[in-house]
Amino acid sequence: MSTFDIILQQLINGLLIGSFYSLVALGYSMVYGIIMLLNFAHGDIYMAGAFVAFVMLAVVSPVLGAGWLGIVAAMIASMFLVGLLGVFIQRVAYRPMLGAPRLSILITAIGVSLVLYNSVMAITDGEFQAFTTDLGFAGVDVGSVHITYTQIILVVATAILMISLNWFISKTMYGKAMRAIALDKDACRLMGINVNKIIALTFFVGSSLAAAAGTMAGVYYGSIHFFMGFVIGLKAFTAAVIGGIGSIPGAMIGGLVLGLLEAAGTQLPFIGSEWKDVFAFGLLILLLVFRPTGILGKTEIERM
Repeated sequence: MSTFDIILQQLINGLLIGSFYSLVALGYSMVYGIIMLLNFAHGDIYMAGAFVAFVMLAVVSPVLGAGWLGIVAAMIASMFLVGLLGVFIQRVAYRPMLGAPRLSILITAIGVSLVLYNSVMAITDGEFQAFTTDLGFAGVDVGSVHITYTQIILVVATAILMISLNWFISKTMYGKAMRAIALDKDACRLMGINVNKIIALTFFVGSSLAAAAGTMAGVYYGSIHFFMGFVIGLKAFTAAVIGGIGSIPGAMIGGLVLGLLEAAGTQLPFIGSEWKDVFAFGLLILLLVFRPTGILGKTEIERM
């Protein structure tokens, strides 16, 4: 392959992987921005979304087929059901802990992660599940690089979801309420905003986006497993920090930047694909040293 072909191939790989990181990172940033919680169970929400979509696709495929129509139906069902799961987790595990020290709620988040992780492991006996579709490998050729229609559609779908979220946060009353609560919860309560309802909605939206990313990952890789949420959860957290934790545009940018840097890193001398995780987390360490607020993050000053 020529240099141009290698660059194009890694650009495609980086955009696709970065889009998954961005969708999951959005959940981290939304929750952190509102209740200052690092929801380490979010990677397992992504995993749960993949498995729910896997089950729903098996249910709808006899009627709708295992092509895009069936996949979209399965993804929408997964987004809704996993969104409700996120609300349930928030209501049962996090809401009673909002007044507790941050360390307590962080430990609770780790506990929720372990419950989800081990539950799916027990149900599947720890085995990989084949996410079978009828999409095939048709696409377009640019030089010696083959770009499948599946890759194109997944990137476009991610862009649509992120643009829709940005519109929701910027233009709707619920989005404005989320931004207001992120600034001052007590003032929002005095203004009549139902803070608990908006926090639950935040978990619903963040979990739905993670479920969409899990479904897309199942379609792209062709298999899912109980451990798939662990690494991408850490990567998405890294992406959120790179973009500026708590910033919605920052999470989008951070995910894409991390995906592209990972893809580019595999082409560097002495750094192959087996070193890409080292490269990603090394980047996080450097960023925290030189710019701890991230690309779009702002320094917060606490007043006594």
